[in-house]
Amino acid sequence: MKDSNILKLVDKDEAIDLLQKMIGFRTVNEPGDELPLAKFIKQRLDEIGLESVVDDLGNNRGNVIGRLRGTGEREALLFNGHLDTVPPGDIQWDYDPYSGKVVDGKIYGRGSADMKGGLAAMFIALKAVKEAGWKLKGDFIYSATAGEEIDSIGAVKFVQDGGLDEVGAIIIGEPSAGKINIAEKGAFWVEITTYGKTAHGAFPQKGINAVTHMNALLSELISYRFKYEENSTLGHPTMNISTINGGVKTNVVPDKCSITIDMRTVPGMIHSEIAKDFERIIEKLATEIDDFKADIKILNDRAAVETKPNHPFVKLAEETIKEEFGREVKAQGVNFYTDASIFLPAKEIPCIFYGPGDSTMAHQPNEYITIDSLMESVHFYIAMIERYLVL
Repeated sequence: MKDSNILKLVDKDEAIDLLQKMIGFRTVNEPGDELPLAKFIKQRLDEIGLESVVDDLGNNRGNVIGRLRGTGEREALLFNGHLDTVPPGDIQWDYDPYSGKVVDGKIYGRGSADMKGGLAAMFIALKAVKEAGWKLKGDFIYSATAGEEIDSIGAVKFVQDGGLDEVGAIIIGEPSAGKINIAEKGAFWVEITTYGKTAHGAFPQKGINAVTHMNALLSELISYRFKYEENSTLGHPTMNISTINGGVKTNVVPDKCSITIDMRTVPGMIHSEIAKDFERIIEKLATEIDDFKADIKILNDRAAVETKPNHPFVKLAEETIKEEFGREVKAQGVNFYTDASIFLPAKEIPCIFYGPGDSTMAHQPNEYITIDSLMESVHFYIAMIERYLVL
């Protein structure tokens, strides 16, 4: 980093305190309740003299966007993270999941890794850049969005409002264990239901058994093969039959049976074509099995996205890690989805994921990040701002 003196403006205690305060906001999705945290971040943005706005999405939900203006010579750099978390779960935690308790160099709490740690680190980096008085050649945008864990309601609204119009590159602060992620699998979740006719269990011939019809359908689905090309970063797609529910009592012929399927796709796969394939399977079974009836409902539809490993922005990030931390890293992909699944289909721009903590801690009891990873992320973010918007 050319201006290494800026790191003297970074206060570790302030970073820890900010993350602890963020963890203290209960933003469990559902219902979300991100608005109070969005307002808290806006207050912090206002305190350091940034333009900021809260976008109230209704039902106690909201986004917050901050902007540090540049000269306009370059496109903007967007730092993004999500405000919501999953529930703490039923397993007892060692520490209060909303305490942000520090133990042995670790900060515990729901959302510490996924991904309030990234939001805190991005803010601290932004604050240091503002205090250093760097002249930016493009705008720096800080966006914290609602709803990523379920439907990305906040990212969708951000895109609809033109949030990406001036953006040239994106960094999403998802936990990455000190590595750079550049691609994510798509998520295509469907529910398929077979329908029958109820009857007394002693007279099954008078009914139509939706469970046995589902068995026939499952046999077809298990032998189904995706149409795709292996992705160099993400590999192969997967399909998991996740849930099954049918019947009401042992002595009743079931008239309904439902399954849910979780498919993780790679770039180039078209989800609507998969749905059509499943519809053709249903049509085939309807010609082979008397009274066979089924339908499909799409539950989640997120495209697989990637930035190519040789993209200049990816190379810039790899070089930054090598020069700042002395590590060689190779960009990789992840099997889960982020708000990039909303951003990149809307605008073809480079995007990397880098943030404190490890993704294996996400959604787990006793979720934590290390203080070292929090501070390293602050360092990385500052260095990327310098390289992309200053030098």
